[in-house]
Amino acid sequence: MDERTRDRSVPKKPRPNRLVRFLAFLVTVALVLGAVVLVVNYDKLNFDSIKRWFTYWNLSRNDSGQADSFRFDGDISNAFAVLDGELLVCSPNNIRLYSGDGQVSVDKTVSMTNPTVSVVGKNALIYDIGGQDLFVYSGQEESFSLSQSAGSSLLCASLNSSGWLIVVSQESGSKGTITVYDSTYSPQIQLRLSTRFVMDAVLSPDNKSMALLTMGLTDGTFESRVELYRLERTEEEIDPDWTCPVGSDAILDLRWDNSGIWALGETGTYLVDPDGTLSSSYSYGGRYLKSFSLDGDGTVSLLLGKYRAGSASELVIVSSDGTERATLAIDEQVLSLSSAGRYTSLLTADRLDIYDQDLDLYTSLEGTKSALKVLQYSDGSAMLIGNNTAHLYVPQ
Repeated sequence: MDERTRDRSVPKKPRPNRLVRFLAFLVTVALVLGAVVLVVNYDKLNFDSIKRWFTYWNLSRNDSGQADSFRFDGDISNAFAVLDGELLVCSPNNIRLYSGDGQVSVDKTVSMTNPTVSVVGKNALIYDIGGQDLFVYSGQEESFSLSQSAGSSLLCASLNSSGWLIVVSQESGSKGTITVYDSTYSPQIQLRLSTRFVMDAVLSPDNKSMALLTMGLTDGTFESRVELYRLERTEEEIDPDWTCPVGSDAILDLRWDNSGIWALGETGTYLVDPDGTLSSSYSYGGRYLKSFSLDGDGTVSLLLGKYRAGSASELVIVSSDGTERATLAIDEQVLSLSSAGRYTSLLTADRLDIYDQDLDLYTSLEGTKSALKVLQYSDGSAMLIGNNTAHLYVPQ
């Protein structure tokens, strides 16, 4: 077969239609531009309404978005938290988990004096401050429990985003015994400190370090410190790797997120880097701290007032660089403040206002059925809690 015969025997592939190629080019350009717009404007977009529709589609609500109230065991003095979209109620006598329509999925009898609860992701930590008992729930299942021996009591405990647990106990002969458990609740390290009192403790998101809030005297002056410890050490190595003083402020809460270690005090808020340096701080400027939340995404929500009493106050959102991201004057008595994700809610006597992190009003609810406390959800909805009843509010 000669060259010309072979050319005639092999069919030639048709060239792509120019119109098809042009349409494909337009589709590609549109997808690229759409992706760019999505990335640039991500913070301005809000997909939470879609998420709420899928989450609460079968929940009966009235025209304002409020579900029917349900009763819970105990009263407003209980400890409350949101666990996987459900209301976790911890009283001295029991632990209960309620769905939005009041169905009980967890009901455990306990005996505690000062129960406290915190939630990280789908895990809830419940323990008795000054008592012996501690519980961890993953969704509706109890995944771990701990009971202190006689002569020992729980000072504080916390979970990180990986499910690791740190527990600080008060024992004879030490000013704080710290035990770290991995996500399977196997003990990894235990330290006994005797020089300074341990007031709080948190673990790093990468499970490699812990931060302790300690209190003691330095050159005869009271001082609070954030002390950093890498977990790769022997139990005999009890000196911190780094230390960051935060003055004489009484620190009320400690939190470690992707921004660093937040230490929130009575007169200021501090952010400590994992290398022990103070990266930023925010002073309240002599104003009284009336309420706060460390549950915002990379921000802290503060309710500050010129006077300790009275309704006049200011809501301040503080960014991780120590600057005011947004402020809002408040002229009503605030019953409760709560933050989650990019939302902050304020509950007054007859109204609930939910704001974004720039304090632009996201939604407002008139008539709150005598609610005294609000728990903000990260999807923009909120649980309103009264003396012995609660109901879910889902923005339309």
